[in-house]
Amino acid sequence: MKEFDLIIKNGTVVTSTESFLCDVAVKDGKIAAMAQNIEADAKEIYDAAGKLVLPGALDAHTHMAMPFGGTVSADSYMAGTRAAACGGVTTIFDYPVQHKGETIRGLVNSKKEVLEKEACVDYAMHCCITDLNEGEILEEMEKAVAEGITSFKCFLVYKKEGMMVDDGMLARLMLRAKELGAMINIHAENPDLIDYYTEKFLSEGKTSAWYHYMSRPEFVEAEADKRAVHWAKHLDAPLYLVHMADKEGLEACIEAKEEGADVFVETCPQYLEFTCDVYKREDGRNFVCSPPMKGQESQDALWKAIKNGMIDTVATDHCPFQSYEDDFTKIPNGCPGVENLYPYMLDAANSGKITFERAVELCSTNVAKIFGCDNKGSISVGKDADIVIYDKDKDFTISVDNMHSDLDHTIWEGKQLHGYPIRTYLRGNVVYDNGDFVGTPGLGEYVKRSPRKH
Repeated sequence: MKEFDLIIKNGTVVTSTESFLCDVAVKDGKIAAMAQNIEADAKEIYDAAGKLVLPGALDAHTHMAMPFGGTVSADSYMAGTRAAACGGVTTIFDYPVQHKGETIRGLVNSKKEVLEKEACVDYAMHCCITDLNEGEILEEMEKAVAEGITSFKCFLVYKKEGMMVDDGMLARLMLRAKELGAMINIHAENPDLIDYYTEKFLSEGKTSAWYHYMSRPEFVEAEADKRAVHWAKHLDAPLYLVHMADKEGLEACIEAKEEGADVFVETCPQYLEFTCDVYKREDGRNFVCSPPMKGQESQDALWKAIKNGMIDTVATDHCPFQSYEDDFTKIPNGCPGVENLYPYMLDAANSGKITFERAVELCSTNVAKIFGCDNKGSISVGKDADIVIYDKDKDFTISVDNMHSDLDHTIWEGKQLHGYPIRTYLRGNVVYDNGDFVGTPGLGEYVKRSPRKH
């Protein structure tokens, strides 16, 4: 009789299209068999009766150990990936930022050296490009794609920080990415408008967190969204818009999709849960992120697009900073979320807002497809055994005390969820068990991604 490393019995497997009762057997880190009743020996047999068996989530947007605004984000690669595992995220995508003179592969390899020791889950990278190094970067992109780095980020903002690309540089990168089977990810906001409003509010002595939102309201993001989509359509190049937060920009993306453009849209749980009113709270500084949470109309539009399939992925933009600053121009931008992504979207499914299949599609399957993670994103034979056991009946209240990040607060404090992950497997290894991290730093591996097919 064949022996497996693990058999998960009696659970309900959820894919992006269907749910069914099925046993899942794992051998050498891969899903080796699926059947209604697997009778075989195994080193571990886990009874998932009454539970859902889900593919691990892929968080396509994190910033671990990221220098910004004179400080560094609170989570090291170890702490951030530990938190990921405890929320059912089995692959993170990090965004190392290139500075003048740096190469893509030099930068990515320097991060990999740290991740090889610290990563508690698997990892991939989108490299943020800020300088073409007189064209050398355009040349190097080919080797980067061959090494599995198939997406690159451009900022249409952070001009003063030297991170912004102009339209000419953006177009060159989009066309080069298209040629290589890669894709450009865009952070879309208009820096000139932000600078104008920021200077105006500072001159008026208005420095509270509310003015973070007021300095970058809906139309400031929308203008840049529309510009990015315009280039994608007319250059016939793929485009992935990160952390979509505004109704007007979202509508431009939906229109482009309906016209057949290769445009993908990501949003984040914070935009689905909170509105700009959080900036009026006493702890408003903790919600400062860019783009900021917007008004109710934008949030309603995001949920509508989540439900009708016009948003492709939900990711976190996990970039938490310790709370210590109240002037909105000095608060480092970023919120926590990697541990809350899957539980939040699965709670939306459990309450009937969306289906469990849609939650899996948004947080796992679509991310794997869009970014070429061939071994990830679904419970199916041959894929990596990245598996989350979810208890639909477990009530859970989020608190800084039960999270696994190194942050001194959470914007999700007090949020009640009905249903919660109780176990996470990374390639067949248990890394999270009912509230406790039980994995090993360094267990995570680099995910080499496939180029997009023309």
